[in-house]
Amino acid sequence: MRAQDSSRRSEVGRKPKEADVRQRGVQRTYNARPGELARHWYVVDASGKTLGRLATKLAVVLMGKHRAAYTPHVDTGDFVVVTNASKVAVTGGKAEKKEYLRYSGYMGGLKSETLGHLLARKPERVVEQAVRRMLPKTLLGRKMLQKLKVYAGPEHPHSAQRPEPLAV
Repeated sequence: MRAQDSSRRSEVGRKPKEADVRQRGVQRTYNARPGELARHWYVVDASGKTLGRLATKLAVVLMGKHRAAYTPHVDTGDFVVVTNASKVAVTGGKAEKKEYLRYSGYMGGLKSETLGHLLARKPERVVEQAVRRMLPKTLLGRKMLQKLKVYAGPEHPHSAQRPEPLAV
């Protein structure tokens, strides 16, 4: 009886061989490889859209989480062109209260700017920073951010890529 138990334990604890897996019809997990998926181009009109809600949807598309073939360690995202960034909406008193900080590295080199002032001066930077802070803080996240193209006005130079409108 003991001999049967020990043989049974070894049977249960072993890994299935490749032939066993194919025979049983077990499906393997799909992992995308770099360059395997075709990249799409999307265009988003940001006029009247809330900044944070817009940024979350853009981050999902840039990471590739909208695809069934999403793989965390591979850049599976698509290109996104954002137009009318100067017309993005913010709620509450964020235009006056929210501050963007940057530091030059020198003593006394900390500079702050309110959201309203930055929106008037460089509206592209507001959308870029909102999306950047929702992406991974790694080399892969920086590669994802390069696929984001933000423009203050309604025109963009990416019409040759034939971007499709993205519902946000």
